[in-house]
Amino acid sequence: MRNKTLWLLAGGIMILGAGALTLAQFLPEDVAQRAQWEEFLSTAEIVGEEQMTGAKSVTNPWKLTLEKSGVRRVGLWKNVSGRPRGYIDNWKFELAAYRLDKLLGLNMVPPTVERNYNGPGSFQLWMDSWMTLEKKMDDNIKIPSYKIFHWNRALYLQRFFDNLIANDDRHQNNYLITQDWRMYLIDHSRSFRIYGDFVKKLQYTDKRRGGPMEMLEIPRILLDKIKALDFEAVRGAVGDYLTEDEIKAVLTRRDLILKEMDRICKKNGEANVLY
Repeated sequence: MRNKTLWLLAGGIMILGAGALTLAQFLPEDVAQRAQWEEFLSTAEIVGEEQMTGAKSVTNPWKLTLEKSGVRRVGLWKNVSGRPRGYIDNWKFELAAYRLDKLLGLNMVPPTVERNYNGPGSFQLWMDSWMTLEKKMDDNIKIPSYKIFHWNRALYLQRFFDNLIANDDRHQNNYLITQDWRMYLIDHSRSFRIYGDFVKKLQYTDKRRGGPMEMLEIPRILLDKIKALDFEAVRGAVGDYLTEDEIKAVLTRRDLILKEMDRICKKNGEANVLY
């Protein structure tokens, strides 16, 4: 029965259910069984390994094949820390991003756990996607007209999330797109900045360098959730994966987000912004 459940989850992630894009990109049944994937990532036997290198694998993570009770899946293990290429990079931020994603109910970040493999590191379920945003742009693949509404809302959620966690590395290869035009977000090891502009202004606003990229529509429930955040709530979610200063910086950006959403609501009308 357990095997069947895991396989149903593996297939169900790729199927679009009615109303699923109101907030989350994973489906309700997938979210309900997410703990099983966390256990699988933590305990399944490693039966294959391949280190990823090259220009598009900046942190040189390992692609590990897992098997347990007849289920075989791949995960991405990362142990980057310090400033390997001049930027602050830390595998712990992968765990913190995933846990905040769960806390807020965004459900856009694949299951991620801590696992020891040549030392401690983050281990994220490998998502089989249709394409990356880079491929979409390079091949000029058009979004079907009936998907544009939900696609735009997913983009606004991504901007919201990256504003909150100060992710300054959201390049086109870490947007994963499914055939039904849902979006998964990966690669958060360059997040949770605590200095300079990262605690003074948001990345995604009408003043973004290169042109406006705003959080034009946000679920009311999401806004209510970040209003309720405090230090202990964030600490309870992320554990020791963030320092006190990193948690305080999240809350500082939360306040900036609330001000920005108030500005957008006054400009466009609350009914056109919050849903």
